[in-house]
Amino acid sequence: MIKFKPIVGISQGDINGIGPEVILKSVHNNELLDICTPVIFSSQKTITYFKKALQMNDFNFHPIKNFSQINPKKVNVFICYEEEVPIDLGQPTAESAQYAFISLEVGVQALVSKQIHALVTAPLNKYFIQKLREEFRGHTEYIAWKAKEKALMFFLGKDIKIALATVHTPLSNVSKLITKDLLIDKINLLKQSLLQDFQIRLPKIAVLSLNPHAGENDLLGNEENEIVVPAIQSFQEAKDALVYGPFASDAFFGKYLYKKFDAVLAMYHDQALIPFKMLEFETGVNFTAGLSVIRTSPDHGPAYDIAQNFCAHHQSMLSAIYAAIDIFNNRKLYKEISKNPLKASEKIKEH
Repeated sequence: MIKFKPIVGISQGDINGIGPEVILKSVHNNELLDICTPVIFSSQKTITYFKKALQMNDFNFHPIKNFSQINPKKVNVFICYEEEVPIDLGQPTAESAQYAFISLEVGVQALVSKQIHALVTAPLNKYFIQKLREEFRGHTEYIAWKAKEKALMFFLGKDIKIALATVHTPLSNVSKLITKDLLIDKINLLKQSLLQDFQIRLPKIAVLSLNPHAGENDLLGNEENEIVVPAIQSFQEAKDALVYGPFASDAFFGKYLYKKFDAVLAMYHDQALIPFKMLEFETGVNFTAGLSVIRTSPDHGPAYDIAQNFCAHHQSMLSAIYAAIDIFNNRKLYKEISKNPLKASEKIKEH
């Protein structure tokens, strides 16, 4: 039997950052070709430039202009543009942002139209892209908008999985966005992702507090008692998840309590990302959970400060590719085992 290999698309990110470097270092790996068919959304000229710069003389790729031309035995480069783009490593520019967005746009279109099975996105510069597209807030929001579905920003590490209730939100606005309904939605998305994407049959989820010391009986804020606790209590009757909290984040991480849970829901960006990056800086993965499509990315930015040195670690990018493949396979298995469930007898229900 010929083993099925998912097609994993990879957007190039900002060509003046480390995106193309960590992509080529990751796909320059014959073992990867055994488990997926990579498709880089870029151009022949751009990939050839980085191939020479990285001195990868033995690296060969297969250029394509449509998906019928894919070669499953090679790294494919989907030609998104033909022109030669000036590369100025370490310098974010409007032009490099434009081509990062072209790559992303083509990749997302391929993802939502089911021409690829997963998309891994290399880092780009949100500031310059927002000058081109005012509505752009980040990969997560853009892909959710294109897929027309609710999304959950979910960070995956070896020792911790942590999701966000609010995403790229100024701290002054976070408390205005935290509602019982929002938290219930996010916990449900997190629960479903743990079930179908990670094969965790009875997820154990920790919810962090918004205020210091979990509000300290309303002394430091009343959101915990009025919003967070009622949201958590709504899951007490659920048979498919265990939800606990709210936990004060300082003690939660200081006492390593995250090790006792399958996943954590944080209230805002830095509450999650500071401990996550301390634990998983070189291997962490950003996953857009909650969607019918699969998107992952390395958990780092364009790193313009080291782009000229070609010294970037590619482990986070490689982890993102492997995570996309694992999630694809887990969803396939979950769909198969959930297809025709047996009806429980009255005796089993009573038990």
